[in-house]
Amino acid sequence: MAPEQESGSAEDIQAGRARWQARYEAARTRDADFTTLSGVPVEPVYAPQPGETCKGFDRIGWPGEYPFTRGLYATGYRGKPWTIRQFAGFGNAKSTNERYKQILGAGGDGLSVAFDMPTLMGRDSDDPYSLGEVGHCGVAIDSAQDMEVLFSDIPLEDVTTSMTISGPAVPVFCMYLVAAERQGADLSGLDGTLQTDIFKEYIAQKEWLFPPEPHLRLIGDLMEYVAAEVPRYKPLSVSGYHIREAGATAAQELAYTLADGFAYVELGRSRGLDVNVFTPGLSFFFDAHIDFFEEIAKFRAARRIWARWLRDVYGATDPRAQWLRFHTQTAGVSLTAQQPDNNIVRTAVEALAAVLAGTNSLHTNALDEVLALPSAKAAEIAVRTQQVIMEETGAGNVADPLGGSWYVEALTDEMERQAEEIFDKIKEISPGNHPVGTMTGGILRGIEEGWFSAEIAESAFRYQTALEKGDKKIVGVNCHTDHLGGNLETLRIGSEVEHEQRRVLSERRGARDGDQVRQALDRLVAVALTSDNLVPPMLDAMRAEATLGEVCDVLRGLWGSHTEPPRF
Repeated sequence: MAPEQESGSAEDIQAGRARWQARYEAARTRDADFTTLSGVPVEPVYAPQPGETCKGFDRIGWPGEYPFTRGLYATGYRGKPWTIRQFAGFGNAKSTNERYKQILGAGGDGLSVAFDMPTLMGRDSDDPYSLGEVGHCGVAIDSAQDMEVLFSDIPLEDVTTSMTISGPAVPVFCMYLVAAERQGADLSGLDGTLQTDIFKEYIAQKEWLFPPEPHLRLIGDLMEYVAAEVPRYKPLSVSGYHIREAGATAAQELAYTLADGFAYVELGRSRGLDVNVFTPGLSFFFDAHIDFFEEIAKFRAARRIWARWLRDVYGATDPRAQWLRFHTQTAGVSLTAQQPDNNIVRTAVEALAAVLAGTNSLHTNALDEVLALPSAKAAEIAVRTQQVIMEETGAGNVADPLGGSWYVEALTDEMERQAEEIFDKIKEISPGNHPVGTMTGGILRGIEEGWFSAEIAESAFRYQTALEKGDKKIVGVNCHTDHLGGNLETLRIGSEVEHEQRRVLSERRGARDGDQVRQALDRLVAVALTSDNLVPPMLDAMRAEATLGEVCDVLRGLWGSHTEPPRF
């Protein structure tokens, strides 16, 4: 482990280089050509030369070493490149399964499931509230049988699977486990990530099912179950993406996301889980926006802040428990309906920022997502964007290639400073007596009082005002608006998808054992009235082919719902 403090003297830097060198040589690197396009060999990492001093170098450090500013691995991407994980889902499970096979065939090596609005809200496709929304912004999933179709001919033991859903995350995860069981998979070998982050729903995305406390109970139960039964799977992906898309600044995205993460650490500790064991199962999900250097600084600061808090505040002694692993998606809000081909350029710049900052996995948006679900051609261009960065640019040959830049290091420090100011504000509004922890109490109070929503709304207003005044520019929108025109073919989901999904759902309800379903739902409610773990009875309900809406409705009847406070 690194010394507690390094002065940046020549001796300290030389000792750090020796530690890094030993880690690098002990690790496995890819069989690849690590030279420039002209054949110039490049080092795996760059730092002050032997004999040089660098004040404050301990805050930058070495890849694979605390505070992980420069990345989690000594090898950077020389050991393993980032995972190309494309977010996809539309229509029904069968059509999305075909898109997944296309993504995997094009070189994607991880799947990320986009669900439609009814599924995100825990409602069945034939629910009156689902009318007109089935299959439109993602795939419709009503039961474990839909999940089976979604992953048909895709061995779940062989592919990492991320599911972007929070409110009904636990019942949807149970469907996933049932589908894996029916494939004959060993559940202990499943790998992937479930989003589950309910705090960001109250803060930004607004897709909750229950009041906050019952949601926290479900998340705690999930954390315990996964730790015992599905240890490779990550039960929480703490999400800043939706916070940023709602209008937050980079610093707000960084601070609110890490604060949420700290609250989940407090939740795990309140359940008696060992911080060194369960925190490696937490991952993060960030937005890569268009300000290239600010985004790089944000990601580097995130790793450093998380490592310091986990070590100094929450007592994590295992370096892996101090790691901040994160997935990145390029910024949906940066895409424009005007001159949509420009979106290819925006996405490439945002993706490159994430790579230079050391993202662990990456989704690149399609050029037409501002207008509709991605077409097959646009989805292929999005994958190819990552592959060009990976195979042609040399960006992955060096760990943290911008480390040591005066500008990047100053921005990284500024991101950290602003985040710490926000943490202080959250702790100030905490009642201080929440049984889970101080950060949790502050977040819950901020949700109850609408503080987060108001802060984000103010930031969004300032940015919109700057656009309208012309102080900030968007090409094709408020500058360089001349355009040759041309039609863009987009993917549209017809009403027949909803009709078919409702028909299949009705048939499945008729074919199942109704008594078995009712007994399973009654058992779920009975367990919910105790402090026992809810995942096993929920799994049994999904095995009996209870629907997502049925499971969520019985819990709504028990726990009620949440109403957001008005803020003006």
